[in-house]
This record gives sequence, structure tokens and C-alpha cells, in this order.
Amino acid sequence: MKPLSVSIMIFFLVLLGCRDSGMSGVQEKTTAKNARDAKMMSEARPGEKSMQRQPVDWRNFKKPDDATLRKQLTPLQYNVTQKEGTEPAFRNEYDTNKAEGIYVDIVSGEPLFSSLDKYDSGTGWPSFTRPMEPDNIVTRQDRGFFGPRTEVRSKHGDSHLGHVFTDGPPPTGLRYCMNSAALRFVPKNDLEKEGYGEYAKLFEKK
Repeated sequence: MKPLSVSIMIFFLVLLGCRDSGMSGVQEKTTAKNARDAKMMSEARPGEKSMQRQPVDWRNFKKPDDATLRKQLTPLQYNVTQKEGTEPAFRNEYDTNKAEGIYVDIVSGEPLFSSLDKYDSGTGWPSFTRPMEPDNIVTRQDRGFFGPRTEVRSKHGDSHLGHVFTDGPPPTGLRYCMNSAALRFVPKNDLEKEGYGEYAKLFEKK
């Protein structure tokens, strides 16, 4: 074989080796990245589990400062509960919710209303004939833009929840018109594990 031919063959072999080495390096980097990603995901899972809702000690609730609340709540939740805002009618989470369970304050977790007292008021907001826990409800006069109304707030969380009106159905004649953004719904099957087991008996079939 001529020296030139040998040189050309060696050149192509070296080039091929460099290409394979480059591909091998990419594969090694990809494999390493996948391993790191898998490790991060496996390490994140315990954190995710720890973020699952723990039983709520709402009786000893201490309201966080404003900066913390801004981080914990969505902008809508913050605006409603802390700035007396109002969410859009008919375009909120619980207006049409018919599941059995209780509604608690999104901030403090204190129990407020039961699905047993919820009804369709046609207003576009979740409405109740009465609170499940009257001691957790505080009312005060609201002389805002819409005229005199009775504002409803939570006792422990001091969250603005909505308003109460006297145009509701029997047996109370009241309409507690609440903002979904101020509430969190706890299904009846989750009451025990979330610390609201005392209310499970409300949904027992008689």
C-alpha cells in the first residue's frame, strides 16, 4: 500500500474515532443528566409527601404577616380575604359544587359552612342558609360602594368571606353569599385525615 493511501486511511480512522468519542461524550453527559434528574425527582418526592395537608389546628391559629400571606395565597385569594375583594360571579370554584363536605377558611382552616346548608341562590356565588360553626363567624356593617351591607368574616383568620342577606330560603331566611376564593372545600371522605373528624357524623346516613 502506498504511503499516501496509508496516511489517508489513518486520517479517516482518527476522524471516525473523534466522532465516536464525541458521540460517546454526549451520551455520557446525557446519561449523567438523566441520572441527576432522576436523583432530584427521587429527592423531591419525600418533600411532596410532606407538603400533603396535615391535620389543622385552627383553634390555635396565629395569622401570618402580610408578606407571608402574599406567598401562601393566590392573588385572587389574597385580594378577597385581605382586601375585601369580590371574585367574578359564576366563574368561581364552588358556585356549582354539589359534593358533600365542609367549607373552611382558606387562611386559617377554621370550619365555616357545610354542604348540607348550601343551595343554589342563582347569584353565581356559593350560598348557605346558615354557618355550620356560628362561633367562627363575625359580622360587621359594611358601608361601601354598594350601600349598607353586612360583611361576614372568619373569627380566627379575620378573612373577608362575603356578605349575608335576608333574602334566603327557609328555615333561616338568610343567604350567606360567600367567595369561593375565601374557602377551601374538604370532602366528607377526607374529614378524618385532615383533622375535621368531628364533622363526619353530619354526613352519616340515617
